[in-house]
Amino acid sequence: MVYADIILPLPLEGVFTYSVPDDMASAVKSGMRVVVPLGRSKKYMGVVLKVHDVKPEFEVKDILSLSDTRPSVTALQLRLWQWIADYYMSPLGDVFKAALPAGLKGEDNYRPKTERCVTLPEKMRSGQSLHVVLNLLTQTHARKQKDLFEQYLSLSHWDEACSGGSRDDVAELTCEELLNEAHSTTTTLRALVSRGFLTIYEREVGRIGHGGEAHPENMKTLGEAQQRAYDEIQETFKTKNVTLLHGVTSSGKTEIYIHLIDKTLREGRQVLYLLPEIALTVQIMKRLRNVFGDRLGIYHSKYSDAERVEIWNRQLSDNPYGVILGARSALFLPFSNLGLVIVDEEHETSFKQQDPAPRYHARSAAIVLASMCGAKVLLGSATPSAESYNNALTGKYGLVCIMTRYKNIQLPEIQVVDVKDLRRRKMMNGPFSPVLLKAVREALADGRQAILFHNRRGFAPMIECHVCGWVPHCDKCDVSLTLHKSLDRLTCHYCGSVYYVPAKCPCCGSTELRSRGYGTENIEDRIREIFPEARVSRMDLDTTRTRNAYERIISEFSSGQTNLLIGTQMVSKGLDFGNVSVVGILDADTMLNNPDFRAYEHAFMMMAQVAGRAGRKSGRGKVILQTRNPELPVIGEVVRNDYKTFYKELFEERRMFHYPPFYHLVCVYLRHRNAQVADEAAADMARLLRGMLGERVLGPDRPSVARVKTMSIRKIIIKLEAGISLPRVRECLCAQLALLMQNKRYATLETYYDVDPL
Repeated sequence: MVYADIILPLPLEGVFTYSVPDDMASAVKSGMRVVVPLGRSKKYMGVVLKVHDVKPEFEVKDILSLSDTRPSVTALQLRLWQWIADYYMSPLGDVFKAALPAGLKGEDNYRPKTERCVTLPEKMRSGQSLHVVLNLLTQTHARKQKDLFEQYLSLSHWDEACSGGSRDDVAELTCEELLNEAHSTTTTLRALVSRGFLTIYEREVGRIGHGGEAHPENMKTLGEAQQRAYDEIQETFKTKNVTLLHGVTSSGKTEIYIHLIDKTLREGRQVLYLLPEIALTVQIMKRLRNVFGDRLGIYHSKYSDAERVEIWNRQLSDNPYGVILGARSALFLPFSNLGLVIVDEEHETSFKQQDPAPRYHARSAAIVLASMCGAKVLLGSATPSAESYNNALTGKYGLVCIMTRYKNIQLPEIQVVDVKDLRRRKMMNGPFSPVLLKAVREALADGRQAILFHNRRGFAPMIECHVCGWVPHCDKCDVSLTLHKSLDRLTCHYCGSVYYVPAKCPCCGSTELRSRGYGTENIEDRIREIFPEARVSRMDLDTTRTRNAYERIISEFSSGQTNLLIGTQMVSKGLDFGNVSVVGILDADTMLNNPDFRAYEHAFMMMAQVAGRAGRKSGRGKVILQTRNPELPVIGEVVRNDYKTFYKELFEERRMFHYPPFYHLVCVYLRHRNAQVADEAAADMARLLRGMLGERVLGPDRPSVARVKTMSIRKIIIKLEAGISLPRVRECLCAQLALLMQNKRYATLETYYDVDPL
């Protein structure tokens, strides 16, 4: 008897073993999708991990059906899934759910896109048959049918083929093309079909657009600094599998990537190009498609599920894309001959999956994938992450630097504005300083563009009763509600719940409810009042929910249809606008004051990145950085673009307090609807873990948002020194959790892990 270990898309540890019916025994292989029963009545589509002849010690059920004729998941992908599950302490089923498009998991009914085409029936494909048909149509006075039939013969070249010509010249015609060219109707076409003179069939067509022929000649010549960096990267790849390219903003990193991609393709290998945000694919896609044409495939969550299925299937075919450009999910695609992985803006937190599980980091998973394929990895950033920079400094990675902008354009001038002093002197206009407004006004008057960066969406972070101080909170989460004025609603940004804006305070009855703070929606309203002549657009999560919204906003700003862009962190991530002369950072303190050991690192990165949008093509740009704490060392380091000093200080602090990159962090989260049960379970779990791991265990504690979607959350942090065995730690965690769950009081407790949290 043959058995198969099946991965099911469920958050359960391990795999499920089923017996393979005799009529399927020779067909079922690792990586194929099968439908199996689970429980009394449920059915799931799973993926075969392994086929074997070891009979389990328990009664097994049969596989119900086989969904593939060839594996949909390669052996390489299964190895990557297993690594992610092991390292990030996540069930293999959760990795399966994250990796496959819904259409391949049986959740959506994927149907290939088809179009109706018309052709001659087999019996009509001779000159004599055509002559008979035309005579018959003439005799029956079917003039419209005769005209359409003749048009078809001419357009498809069947008239030539049936007169002694080659059938190789016959062209496929869609019904739509035929009717448009012949100026005819579907009624006439149906009449010809019903008489057996023509036949209609369905032809499968792709949903993905075509980029045309490749044009390597469109690659730009590298500048002196770029060429030197390109050569150094090639040299480091001889001894290192991973290289960090540390290049200041607008140093021309993308052009170096394009030359490396071209070299890899000429060697007959594939390239994976990862970006942190879907918004970035719009500009990068155009640059890559201009060079690589149809060899480029795009893969991210804004594509429909059917489109993602088609890209997946294309990668499994004999003619896969040479280059895949996408967000973090693109690393799950099947690759047959991967030679290079580029992780652009490698420092970005968007590469880390938060919810749902698996909580993997795409950068780390991409490095492992490349190692499995024998491929090289290039990490690129103007502000590298602490982990990558430390790996480069210690020799684990290669390090290549470009410290000058392309064509030696100067880095922008950064002017720090003390808004605390200006507010005291009542010189602020809402969130805008006089210096910022003057700079924006001058830029617009000169025909230049400006970007205003504020990392809070909505109209206001909260509303408050002016009399008693009441603030509306979410019923399900421990957070205040954000006002969205355009919707006239209060929204929870954690669970998505929406509430009506109250007419009066429920505590004191006052009608004096006022908004507090500023969101991008509020910024946009105020800017339109101050600069009525400006053509304003806003880019945040609320304005980019559709796939085409990114492209529209970026295209309009790039072409000059809009000249003032307001946005959240989306505008900081590698976008290339040539006419931006002024960038305003409205409130640096919202980033600096987060209760997180990474707050300064993230703030430094974001401020340096958004500043880099200014003055990229002509003339030195200007950045207005507004803060209440201008004396902070990190502010000075941003102004000087002093990355080395910033990280020297950061590393000293991290080493002293046992934080990454010198220690690994594992966060253990426990959730329960009852806050008291969550407290008790967290305390018990921490006690059990200390018995095994000692002082490495910190907590339990409440996270900054301790209740989400009615679930009370408690957090335990484990600090692990470099070199400790993570598999052994996972065994310890699983063993202690098993002990904890013996207490029936914790039967409905939810536990999950976040390895290397951001």
